[in-house]
Formats: sequence, structure tokens, C-alpha cells
Amino acid sequence: MQKQKNLRAGFSLIELLIVIVILGGLVAVVAPGLMDAADEAKRDTVCLKMHDLKKRLDMFKLDNGTFPDTEEGFEALLSNPDTDKYPNYRAKPYLKKMPKDSWKTPFLYVKKGEEVELISFAADRKDGGEESNRDILFSDCNK
Repeated sequence: MQKQKNLRAGFSLIELLIVIVILGGLVAVVAPGLMDAADEAKRDTVCLKMHDLKKRLDMFKLDNGTFPDTEEGFEALLSNPDTDKYPNYRAKPYLKKMPKDSWKTPFLYVKKGEEVELISFAADRKDGGEESNRDILFSDCNK
């Protein structure tokens, strides 16, 4: 009788395999949702950073009458690119360091007439893309 109790004290291999399969199935169902949430959080963070950059660009425009040219980009917020062109540039720069998105890639700055567009190339770090690799435009952040 004692010998029989010792044999039934643990789980059988089949029981362990069933538990592992069930846990694997749960991970397969839950993991993609968690990954999507993490990606969405990164995209939201990029939009918040873009809003901050836009406010700094607006301060630059308020002081100097225009946004920096596309060629000057964010460098114009770090130091005055042309004292003749921007005589009202603040004593302190508008930015302390070059801004980067959630994937540690610099933002792209484009001046379009009297408006500006801020762009992040997202997870793939290149132009274009779909889903989590879709570029993030400042103009789309408010939609």
C-alpha cells in the first residue's frame, strides 16, 4: 500500500504535457495583445514629444517671425544658424539636445510654406511602412 502511494505522488508525463500545451496556448493568445499595447504606447509617446517640439518651434516663430528652414531643421533650435536672419534669437537655445523618437531615431523636420511637419519613421526607421512600421506624422497625431 505504501509503495502505491509513492508512485501516485507526482504528475505523469502526459499531465505535464497537457499543462504545458494549455499554458502555451494562453501565451499565444495574450502575447500579441501585449505587444500591440507596447507599440501603441511608443506611438503615443512620439506624439507627445512632437507636441513639445511643435511648441518650441512656435516659440522660435514667435521670436523670429518664421519657422526655421527645412535645411536648418532642429539645429536651429539648438543654436542660432544665422544671426542676420534671426536677430531676435533667445539667449538660451530652444532645445538642449537633438530630439529622438521612441526608437532612438532623430525626428525629421520639414517646413511647408508657413507650416511645419514633424515625422518619425517608427519601428522600421525608414520611410513608409505599415502597421507598427507606419510613419508617424505630427499632422496625424491630433486625429
